[in-house]
Amino acid sequence: MSPGFRASLPVVIFLLAGFAAPLIAVTWFSFMPARTFSFAGAATLENYRTIVESTSYISFLWSLGLAAVTVVLLAFIAYPVAYGLVRVFGKWSMLVTLLFTIPLFVSENIRLYGWVLFLIKNGVLLGTIKSLFGVQAESMLFTLPAIILGMVYVYLPFMLFPMSLGISMVPQDTRDAAVDLGASRWQVFREVELPLSMPGILIGCLLTFVLAVGAIAEAKVLGGQQIIPITHDIEIAFTYAQNWPLGAALAVLLMLVVGALVLLVLRRFDLDVLLGRR
Repeated sequence: MSPGFRASLPVVIFLLAGFAAPLIAVTWFSFMPARTFSFAGAATLENYRTIVESTSYISFLWSLGLAAVTVVLLAFIAYPVAYGLVRVFGKWSMLVTLLFTIPLFVSENIRLYGWVLFLIKNGVLLGTIKSLFGVQAESMLFTLPAIILGMVYVYLPFMLFPMSLGISMVPQDTRDAAVDLGASRWQVFREVELPLSMPGILIGCLLTFVLAVGAIAEAKVLGGQQIIPITHDIEIAFTYAQNWPLGAALAVLLMLVVGALVLLVLRRFDLDVLLGRR
């Protein structure tokens, strides 16, 4: 056994026990008969047949659609913010960016209920508008825009931090060289800054998408369950329905769909070029 392998053995064991083993267990459990609570029993495709014959595809589409919209909105919101932080604060930009992670120390549900007080009828926003202008506006609460607002708010730090890191890795000498060669400000951004910061953008988009697909609190708290994401179906299967194999099958399908989409996106990019390896 080589010294390198011995040194990596604790990490390998940790990854096998904490990552691979749960995935294997969930996958195996998805083939168990419905409403069983052990691994004993003959493997069956009953759970997957039930999913195909149900309307679970609607929940899949809602989860994927909301995640995609969240990623697009955050890409347009976070990039200018990250760009401004890096150009204004320079080497201190990472420290300033870390300030955006402070809300993560507060429970997500508490923060979302703060938005409920803000958006509810006669709440902070609409109450203020009514007091100042005498206009009674309709509440945004329990609507699709409210869900998207909550997801954009919750996942902003996960997009902002990788983007700030990617932009900060663009050498100032490269910008100056492009300007010296006669490039306009737009050409410098398009040909130099954007391509060189693409690793941070790509990592932020993928990280945000994977997290947003698994979002459930936003739809519950801000959406009033007007929209049912796939994670809600998984929760119901594991709790109220007491059908763990069905919940495991839904979770496996979600992992497969998300994994396939991520690999499809990665195949469209040359990672060696993005990461500066060639």
